[in-house]
Parts: sequence; structure tokens; C-alpha cells
Amino acid sequence: MEKYFQIAKCFRDEDTRADRQPEFTQLDLEMSFVEDEDILNMMEELFTSMVEAIKPDLRLIKPFPRLSYAEAMERYGTDKPDLRFGLEIRDLSDIAVQSSFSIFRSAIANGGKVQGICAPGCATYTRSQLDELNKFAQGLGAEGLVTISLGTSAGSLNDLTIEMVRSVAAKFLTLDQIKQMAERLGANMGDLLLIIAGEPGVVNLVLAELRQEMGRRLKLAEPELFVFAFIVDFPLLKRSEETGRWESEHHPFTAPRDEDVPLLDTAPGRVRAKHYDMICNGYEIGGGSLRIYTSELQRKVFRLLGYSDAEIDVQFGHMLEAFEYGAPPHGGIALGLDRIVMLLAGEETIREVIAFPKNQSAVDLTFNAPSQRLEMPG
Repeated sequence: MEKYFQIAKCFRDEDTRADRQPEFTQLDLEMSFVEDEDILNMMEELFTSMVEAIKPDLRLIKPFPRLSYAEAMERYGTDKPDLRFGLEIRDLSDIAVQSSFSIFRSAIANGGKVQGICAPGCATYTRSQLDELNKFAQGLGAEGLVTISLGTSAGSLNDLTIEMVRSVAAKFLTLDQIKQMAERLGANMGDLLLIIAGEPGVVNLVLAELRQEMGRRLKLAEPELFVFAFIVDFPLLKRSEETGRWESEHHPFTAPRDEDVPLLDTAPGRVRAKHYDMICNGYEIGGGSLRIYTSELQRKVFRLLGYSDAEIDVQFGHMLEAFEYGAPPHGGIALGLDRIVMLLAGEETIREVIAFPKNQSAVDLTFNAPSQRLEMPG
């Protein structure tokens, strides 16, 4: 079969966030003899025509932006950023390490980093507002949030004096260092710098959420604007924090990029995958990949994941044997229809667009499901 699509009901052990449900509807597409560009172009054509037909009042950015995974993490701290507004994350480690602020220096010495964002026009935030942001950051795993208020009114950084700076870190930073940080973050007088220091994963998570929160508070995202985008070049593998072994970033059947295949033998962590996600306004709405279709490459990936040849043959031998007879290059994508409808309908939770949604405890209150299993006599 050259290609197919299906609309399927899916069941997944999902947590009960606003954009997730344990039961959902998915559009699945699979094709043979395609490259990733074929699939991405098809998705762009599909979503452009769909939105223009059913929601002509919405504004689209065309062509759809494309970001590598590394670029998305560097600029936004997440692989599903809301691209309707800026507030991009910038690395401040090279400036922070020159300061006498022990929090910054300790984080960098322990392999961490110092990064921040600029909240425009927020230099006049009160102590209670800053404390609220600090608790928000701590709730996400940060040790704390460093805030630097640049004066009280708009103006040029050239006019900034150390007396105008309001921050617990001010006495550990020179005016020149503060100005360097402000310039790196695109700030001016009247703005507020929000800075996190710590382990890279925590810094990314906290700043991504903080960026989203400030975008919401400052109403930076235009409601009638839809920014679809593709995230590409995901890592093929990641190290398990518990076992130290390699794990698939997505699934073990994803093909590595052709130019990175030699790295499987020397530097598996640097191998990029032929995987792509489709995002819109801060939500992942679909994901897919090109698949491995040769037994030699598939066995190599399984070995990297810690499988012995005997285990590979028992669990996947049928597939590897099929590959020996000649499987076509193939790939596809799966789209979450409920989440897409949620966005088009302007709702904030997926439960509003599902006929019989589960509650926070994953219970269907209409049918009282799941219910206890009855023991049948005999």
C-alpha cells in the first residue's frame, strides 16, 4: 500500500493537563517513498486551506516557520514555543561569571548556566509581584528568581545609574555588567530582567514557563493570530538519568539523519533524527518521523538501546526479516484532532471540545467509568 490515513480513537496513560485526555482522537497518515519535506509541505498546505476555509477571521504566518530542536531550546527553553511574541531567552553566563555574585558563579562552576528574559515595562513591579514571580519559579524547580529592575521609567540604557537599579544582586554586579545583561536581553530603562541560574534542564523549564506567564500577563499574544511551525532535527537518543543507558528520544524506529549515521559508532548523543513536531501557539498538535527500513541500521539502534542480539531476534526478528525482503522508505505524522479543535474554538481546555471528557481523576462522570469489575458466579 503506497499511503493511507485513518481517524482513530486512542487511549494513552496521559496526565490530566488542560490540553490532554487519556482518550482522544488522532489523524494518522503514513506514506512510502517520501522525504520529511514532502510531509511538512503537505501539512502546511492542509492546515492553511483548513484554517482559511473554516476560520477566515484568523491570521496565519506563511510560510510556516521551521526551527531546529537546538534552536528552539536555546531561544525559548521548550520544543513547543508560542511564537506569537518575543521575550526570547538569552544566555548570560559569560557576563555572570565575571561578577562577584556567588549564586551565579556557583551555578556555572557546577556545570549549570545563567539565562534570562526581559519583561518590558515591568520595572515598577511591587515587592509582592516580584515575590509572586519568585514563588512561581521555585514551584517549577528553581532555587530562586533573580530580578533586576532598570529604573522606573522608559529611557535609554545610557542614562542608567547604579542608584536606579533595584535588585538583591545589584551590590554584586557592576553597572557595566548590568548594562551588558540588559543589552543582551534587548532591555531598556523601565524594563525588568528575570534571571535563572542552575542546572540547564531546570533553567530551560523555568524560563520557558516564565516566558509564557509573562506573555499572558502582558497580553503579548494576539488572539486572532495562529503561528503554526515545525520543530525539526530532534536528538535521536538521550541518556537515562536513572540507568545512564541510551534511550530513544521518541521511539526506536525513527531514522537518523543520513549524514549523522557514522556518529552512531562514535558519538550517539550527537545524532539527529528525521523526526518533526508540528506546533501552534504553544501547543504540540502533531508529530512524526521517517522510519528505519533496513535491518542492519535497525539492529544497530537496538544494540545502542541495550538489547542483546538474542533479545532483538525474539522481540523484533519478524520485522528485521521483513526488512530483508525489501521495505520502502516510509514515514508519516499523527495529529491530535481534539487539541486542534480546542485551538480553533478558542477554548483553554480540551475537555470543552470532547463529548464525554474525563475529569482530573480520569473518570467519565457520564458513564461512571472506569467502574469496578464484577465477579461473575461460577
